[in-house]
Amino acid sequence: MNSEKLPISVVLIAHNEAHNIRRCLDSIASWVSEIIVVVNDCTDGTDAIARSYGAKIFEHPWHGHRDQKNIAIGYATQSWILQVDADEEVSDELRGSIITFIEENDLLYAGAYFPRKVWFLGQWIKHGDWYPDYSLRLFRRGAGICIGSHEHDTIKLNGKAKKLKGDLHHYTYPSLNAQIPKIAIFGDYYLKRMLEAKTPWNSWAVAFRSLWRFFRAYFLRLGFLDGFPGFYIAFYQGFATLFRHAKLYEHLNKDIHPTL
Repeated sequence: MNSEKLPISVVLIAHNEAHNIRRCLDSIASWVSEIIVVVNDCTDGTDAIARSYGAKIFEHPWHGHRDQKNIAIGYATQSWILQVDADEEVSDELRGSIITFIEENDLLYAGAYFPRKVWFLGQWIKHGDWYPDYSLRLFRRGAGICIGSHEHDTIKLNGKAKKLKGDLHHYTYPSLNAQIPKIAIFGDYYLKRMLEAKTPWNSWAVAFRSLWRFFRAYFLRLGFLDGFPGFYIAFYQGFATLFRHAKLYEHLNKDIHPTL
C-alpha cells in the first residue's frame, strides 16, 4: 500500500453518532487526504470525535438526507469524493480496491460502485433484499450529485462507473427496537409522494405487492440461506410495504366517523 494519502475527500453527515463514527473514521482516516463532516444539533460529542481524526466540521440545520449530503459534497476539495455514512465501515478488501482504482486513475471511469453488507441480529446478511445492495459512493469531484427522495438518496453520476470488489460494512440497526420507528418515518414520506402523484387506493394491488416483497426476498433472492434473520428481513420487507401503502388507506378514511 502507498504510504501517501490518496486525493480523496470523505464526506459524511452526522447527528449524535458518537456510538458509530469512530469505527467509520478508523476505516478511512489513514489513507484519505480530507474528511468532511456536516453535523446538525449534536449533543453527544460527535463533532469532537470527528475533529480528533482531523476532520473538517461544518454545522448546518437538517435539510433531509439528500440535501444534507449535497452540502457535504460541496465542501470537498480533493479530486475524488467518497461518500459514507457514520454507521458504515470500509472493509479491508474494499479499501484495497479503492486504492488500486484511484492509483490507476483510468479516465474511462468517473466513479465506482460496490456492494454494501449489513450486520443484523448477530451476523452478516449475505442474501435477500439486503445484499449485495450495490451503492455508487466513489466519484470524481464535480461528476456526482445526490438525488432521490429525502429518505432514500443515491448518487447521480455524469460518466461511467466501475464495479469494485469488497464490501462496505453497514451497522444499520443495533437492535430491533431501533428498526421499528423507521417504518413510521418512511411511511409518512411515502404517503406524501402518493398524495402528490394522486395514487388511487387498490387493496388487491397492495396485498400482492406486500406478499411479493416477502416471496422475492426469501425465495428468489435466497434469503432463507441467512436462517432466521433472513426470514425476519423478508417478513419485515413485506410488512413495511403493506404499512407504507396502508397509510394511504388511513388518510382516505380518517374523516369517516361511526354513526350512532
